[in-house]
Amino acid sequence: MTEKLTLKHLQDALSGNAAAFRCRRRLQPAGGEGDKVFPPTFAGAVYADEKRRLPARPELVTCVLLDSVQSQANRMELALQEAIDVGKIKLPVLEVDFTEHGPTGDVEADEKAGRLIDAIGKVTSLQVPHRLADAILRDSQIDGIDFRKSDKGKGLNTASPVNATSVFALCPTALVFGMWDSTGPKGGLGPRFERAMVSEVVGIGAEIGGLLRGVRRDPLEIRATAKVQKRENNSYSVIDDKNVKGAVSPSKVNHSSVPFPEVKDRKTDNNRYSGATIEYAEQFTTLSLICLRRLRFPINGKANTKADTAARTVLAALGLSAATLAFESGMGLRSRCLCGPTNQWSGNY
Repeated sequence: MTEKLTLKHLQDALSGNAAAFRCRRRLQPAGGEGDKVFPPTFAGAVYADEKRRLPARPELVTCVLLDSVQSQANRMELALQEAIDVGKIKLPVLEVDFTEHGPTGDVEADEKAGRLIDAIGKVTSLQVPHRLADAILRDSQIDGIDFRKSDKGKGLNTASPVNATSVFALCPTALVFGMWDSTGPKGGLGPRFERAMVSEVVGIGAEIGGLLRGVRRDPLEIRATAKVQKRENNSYSVIDDKNVKGAVSPSKVNHSSVPFPEVKDRKTDNNRYSGATIEYAEQFTTLSLICLRRLRFPINGKANTKADTAARTVLAALGLSAATLAFESGMGLRSRCLCGPTNQWSGNY
């Protein structure tokens, strides 16, 4: 029977010499063993594949990245945000409200007034790319005062791993998932906080597929030899003179049947590839207690051992909660990359 993780376990681990909490999960595609998965693509439309050494396997094994450390952190933060939204947990977050700048429904009036065409609503420090150091927060105001000039924002100017109290009060997740205040008053010398939580998903024993072949069929059967031109009202019309400036092929504006091209070099051609098959996938998740022990939380400028212990325990619990909530939300990483623990797909559904 699995032992339940308690607060005392966290406290003992942090006060002792434990290095980390670790979780490794073996995954398979939802379609079963041998079903294709589609990894994320990077510059040049290529997958991040590499050779790795694995236990009990003397030969190098080709692996492909299915979800990066950064992406996993974002998924955990999203899981925390969803838990906050439904009242499951309470957590300090900063929120920027764009509601009054959203569209009114009158498109013409919205364009003239410069209102946002897409309704953004509210954005929190769990949703912005750079957490507490994000430009959206930096360029916002609290009660009419620029955030970095407000009492709360000023605390960031003196923050550091040995003076992390202000960050803990405003956005504790920044201490779990890492942060670099590179655009603040100190520029590149701004405070950096190392990631305590690191997670990634890797496809093991990968075979990268070839070009994604197929044809996008156009029910109107518009010929590729036709040319279209954009009108002032943003619609398109067919033109007779193919040499007119701005004339483009129908495929450029999502008309006509388009076959996917042939591939010459998978590493250099800017093409779409047909995913990968893998022996299995594995998720590696680690919460570094060593990283948390480096953090100090002085009170009124004075060292406070009790505050250090309490804050580190909260951060450890927060990291483990984020990972658990993300696990529970499933492993739907992107289109055609739905995975799950091997015991989840034991039957047919």
